[in-house]
Formats: sequence, C-alpha cells, structure tokens
Amino acid sequence: MAFESLSEKLNSVFKKLRGKGRLSESDVKEAMREVRLALLEADVSYKVVRDFVKSVTERATGQEVLESLTPAQMVIKIVNEELTALMGGSNAKLNISSKSPSVVMLVGLQGAGKTTNGAKLAALMRKSNGKRPLLVACDIYRPAAIQQLQTVGRQLDLPVFEMGKTNPVEIAKAALQHAVTHGNDLVFLDTAGRLHVDEVLMDELKAIKAACEPAEILLVIDAMTGQDAVNAASAFNEALDITGVMLTKLDGDARGGAALSVKAVTQKPIKFAGTGEKLTDIEVFHPDRMASRILGMGDVLTLIEKAEQSLDQKKALELAEKLKKNRFTLTDYYEQLGQLKGMGSLSDIAGMIPGVDAKALSGAKLDEKALAHTEAIILSMTPRERDNPSIINASRKKRIAAGCGLQVVDVNRLLKQYEMMKEMTKAMSKGKMPAMFQKRGGRGRPFGF
Repeated sequence: MAFESLSEKLNSVFKKLRGKGRLSESDVKEAMREVRLALLEADVSYKVVRDFVKSVTERATGQEVLESLTPAQMVIKIVNEELTALMGGSNAKLNISSKSPSVVMLVGLQGAGKTTNGAKLAALMRKSNGKRPLLVACDIYRPAAIQQLQTVGRQLDLPVFEMGKTNPVEIAKAALQHAVTHGNDLVFLDTAGRLHVDEVLMDELKAIKAACEPAEILLVIDAMTGQDAVNAASAFNEALDITGVMLTKLDGDARGGAALSVKAVTQKPIKFAGTGEKLTDIEVFHPDRMASRILGMGDVLTLIEKAEQSLDQKKALELAEKLKKNRFTLTDYYEQLGQLKGMGSLSDIAGMIPGVDAKALSGAKLDEKALAHTEAIILSMTPRERDNPSIINASRKKRIAAGCGLQVVDVNRLLKQYEMMKEMTKAMSKGKMPAMFQKRGGRGRPFGF
C-alpha cells in the first residue's frame, strides 16, 4: 500500500504528542524533526520537506495551538491541512476542450504505464462522463507497443487507431480526422517514452503538441521511481508545459514520496492515480482523502464510491431488508463475498475505514480457490439448509461434504466464516465496526483469506 511506511512513522510521532497533554515549542520542534526524517525516508524531495516542515512548525508553535485544550490534535489537524495543500488542495478535473474532439496527450518515461493507464482513463471517462473515447497508437518505437494498446482496447471495448510505424505526428493528425468521422469526442494519444529524458523525445512530443493542440497533456509517472520521478516531471513540464499528472503503481510503493513532491515541483495537479493491475483500478486523485489516509484517518468517501461501483444496488436493498429481519442466509453470504471481491484487496478497503488496522490485513485477498470451494459447498446444500444453516447437523455435514468432494472440516470452516460475515454485516449496517476488524496484531483472518 502507498505511504504505508510514512503513515506508520507519522502515527508514531503523533502518539507521542498525544501522550504529553500540554505541548511546549520544544515538543513540537522535536516532533517536526521526526516528521522531517519520516518524509525524507519516504523519498520526498529535500526542498519540499524543508518547506513543509517550516510551514507546519510556524503554525503549530503559535500561542493559539499550544494553549488549546487538545494541542496534539491541533498539530495533527495542521499537518493534515499542509499535506492536503502539498498534494494540490482539491481534486482537479480532466481538461475537456469546447471543440470536439478533445485531445488528451499522454507523456512520460518508458515503463511508467502510459499505455495501460491511458486506456483505463479512457474507460473511466466513458463510464463517468458518457464520452466516446478513441485510443491512438503514437508509440512506433517500443516493440509490441501497438499490439499492447490494441489488446487493452479490446479488453475494455475501446476503439484503437493505428497506422503502423508511420511518423507519430502524421498518425496523431490522421487520428483526429478519424475521430471526427466516427463520432469520437475524446482522443487519447499514447506517445512514445524513453528510459531517460532526451532531446529527440522532447522534439517529437513538441511536434505532436503543435499539430494537435491538446486540451490536456497528462504526465504519467511511476510512483515507485521516487526522486527520478520528480526529475522527469521537471523536465517534461519545462519542455511541454504539462497540465496534470497521473500517478501509477500507487498500490505497490510503501514510500510514495513522488506523490508528495511532484505537485510542489511542477505546480501542476495530480489528477488520477492507478491503484492496481486490473483495468478498472484507476481513481480520481483527491489530495484531502489521500492526506487522511496517510495520517490513519481513513477515506470513507472513496470507500463509498468503490462500494457504489462494485455492489449491486438492488441486491443491497434486499440484503438490508433481510438484515432488519435477521434473515442473512448462506446464499446471501456467497453473493456478498463475490461483491467484496470486486472492491479489491481487504487491506486497501481497511485502510479507508477510520480506526481500522490495515496492516493486520496486509495482502489479504479473496482466494479464488476458496471461493470455488464455498460455491461447491453451498450448492451441495438443500434450499432449506441454505436458508436455515442452524439445522445443519453432523449427518447433514457428511452428506454436503460428500456431495461437493470436500471434507467435513471444510463445511465446518464455511459455517464459521458465515457466522463471522453475518456478525460483520449486521454491525456495519448499524454503523459499527465488528471486533474482528479492530486492531489485533494481525491474528486471524476472516473468510479464509
């Protein structure tokens, strides 16, 4: 998970502050020294760290803060506000030209994830904004770049325009004409990258920019590259005057310093974040929500949005009615597991819930094999057994196990997991967090993860 190490260190600092009650200037300055080290270890740019710590220290050592009833909470509030400001303050939307088609030019170093994440973004714009995107293969140098774009285009049911190894500028111009003819109102130019910034690359990108007049020049940056990402961002911004940034692989970097540096260095907003390998794993970047997650305050709004995208609303209403009547069945249990699977890893979900120890569920995922076993066991039951699991005695368990080719111990495990899921669902429907998700040092994992 992004920022995992930074989050742990900052929470350790704040825990010390909370333990002191009243704070002195020296207490705050000592805490800021630890915050500075935590940020530097997270690979945040030195200049960015220096300015950030200076700003927080000036605000946190004011008389109003030190003499407040809860000075530690005031300091945390200030850090939260400054982190939010550092990452852009508020989320920025994709620039859409009034003249159709609107062009989005994707630029960045080779390996940053332009091709895949550009396609993800196109699919997101189609789903959330009703756009008709066209993907354009302008990378004629990287082996199989065109085939890769065609593959992700096919998987997402998006049209792809390509002209083989022709001049990229001519490809881009022809793609715009194609978009006009075929009614595509949003064009994504997947441009070439290099392993490093060079003059030839920049000249080609400048020529494409001049020919297409893009409404958005989106710099795609691999969050795992640390300080190199900041250097690349500076070079691309200087040459092309980028309009925004997309961070990729934000799920795989425990440090995440690039996200805290890029906005400060380029003064251009981070607009989107790639959060996983699935073609649906892309999010609008919200600085305030990310700051809250870094500080262990959760991100309930993103969790709700994920749930809305993944969960069947009609089934959710039916389930709510059943819960009111305490009628949560094994069939409901199986359907809930399938829908939870669509929301991603449980450690990511847990990190969005305030007060939940995400690390205790680190790497937790729904096991495909376990899910298949669950389905087999449930399908081996009679409708009456699914609706009334309490009637499943020893002889019924033997019959069910024999029917699905598994052991009685597997049936017992499923019934126990069902009870846990029932407890969790009931508690969450009442706005509570069940005991199984409270901080517990990582002992035990529900649902056979």
